[in-house]
Amino acid sequence: MFYKMSEGHGLPHDPFKAILAPRPIGWISTVDVHGVHNLAPYSFFGAVSSNPHMIGFSSEGLKDSVANAKTSGEFVYNVASIDLLHEMNTTSQGVAPEIDEFKLANLDSLPCSLVAPRRVAQAPASMECRVVHCTQLQGVDGKLTQRYMVIGQVLAIHIRDDLLAEGRFNTAGANLLARCGYRDYTAVEKVFELHRPSEKQGNSQGPSS
Repeated sequence: MFYKMSEGHGLPHDPFKAILAPRPIGWISTVDVHGVHNLAPYSFFGAVSSNPHMIGFSSEGLKDSVANAKTSGEFVYNVASIDLLHEMNTTSQGVAPEIDEFKLANLDSLPCSLVAPRRVAQAPASMECRVVHCTQLQGVDGKLTQRYMVIGQVLAIHIRDDLLAEGRFNTAGANLLARCGYRDYTAVEKVFELHRPSEKQGNSQGPSS
């Protein structure tokens, strides 16, 4: 099958998000000018840079997470795991800005060290971030879309002690959630190691690891 985006795919469902999968879920917490805390998941999320460490998420529409991050200059990425599936899904609801999603999902929160938004206490890990870029995206035709991207630099990281083994974060042990398009999700249950051709045998650290 081949199709041009301008002509459409003709399928019952758009395959775009399913092809770009699995995608880590950016469970983003922010706080507004009134001190109300917000928590919402974004599947258009990922690492942007390793030096300095940066992560980013994009939103379909100017939602509370983007507005709060833009105003305060801060956000927190909370890792979503399989045991937090229900709570993550609960926070995906479109509710009024004055609703605290931590309370809505019956989640405990903890204060951060360097930023004002709170973090999910039950999360396997959390990253405190300061916004370095927030923009409304535009297409190749130069027209603005209703999509917004936020990029933040990681200032500090919280990791659950039980998920550290031999100096590594246990990704499979944390059962991290990922989005696979449509209404499909998956969880990381198994990982394997693969050496780059440029690495010496037995050296597990690649040049950009």
